[in-house]
Amino acid sequence: MVIQLFPLWALLLSVLAFFQPDLFVGLKTQIVPLLTVIMLAMGLTLSPTDFKQVLKNRKAVGVGVILQFLVMPIAAFGVAFAFGFDTELTVGMLLVGSVAGGTSSNVMCYLAKGDTALSISMTAISTLIGVILTPFLVSLMIGQSVDVPVAGMLLSLLKIVLLPVAAGVLINTFFSKFVRKAEPIFPYISMFAIVLIIAIVVALSASKIVQVGLIVAAAVIIHNAIGLTLGYWVTYLLGFDARVCRTIAFEVGLQNSGLAAALAVKFFTPMAALPGTIFSVWHNISGSLLASYWSRRPVLENNSEDTSK
Repeated sequence: MVIQLFPLWALLLSVLAFFQPDLFVGLKTQIVPLLTVIMLAMGLTLSPTDFKQVLKNRKAVGVGVILQFLVMPIAAFGVAFAFGFDTELTVGMLLVGSVAGGTSSNVMCYLAKGDTALSISMTAISTLIGVILTPFLVSLMIGQSVDVPVAGMLLSLLKIVLLPVAAGVLINTFFSKFVRKAEPIFPYISMFAIVLIIAIVVALSASKIVQVGLIVAAAVIIHNAIGLTLGYWVTYLLGFDARVCRTIAFEVGLQNSGLAAALAVKFFTPMAALPGTIFSVWHNISGSLLASYWSRRPVLENNSEDTSK
């Protein structure tokens, strides 16, 4: 129940950070360590088997990864252009669009009766690929307008993402019994860390949120909707069954927006972190609503959608 109310906790702490920013501004330097903890927790839930699953589902994983790193960056740029965002907010949107899928997609996929094993495999492989693709995609799409520190971002992603995830996988592999006992607390640790990151970013951007908060929220909602919609229908048109379509929809539409916010604060400005902050809250709301809808429409034996309800 506590985890399911994540959007509420994020909203409550964001309101506190907005009205009392001094409580959180001093924690700016803790954003990267907090994100490292999140990625370690993710790694602790993975095993080498999850990566082997990629080979068994090559086509689905390949399509999902291509959509992940094609649809979302282009959609982010298009939405930012349509809303007339300045460079800061455009960078923020592109960071959200260029990072890997978020771990919340695995939970949403399970609730929606998707292919959970495929979801975990896709999250794992996109996380690794994103270490390289994220800085290059941002540089490619806006590098002419703003200095994008590709090398610095790549090094940070290696430290923030690759090393903690790899450490988590190794610990889970060699100390699985201990990890199994501790696993129930991982979601709570991750939730606390991401909620605190959101609050810190809100505090850092409090003075400007009043001016642009609503319009950024609208852009984020549209961006998320594009990812979920194209993630589902492109795979449907390619002939995948309904369970795979649901899975890839969540993988494409739900981003590791906490990472996007952290990179924005570290390499750009707090304002650039605003899209990632809002996305972190919204995609859990939209994902939960969609998962609830699909959970009431089970996949039939012929793998088509049950549209009778």
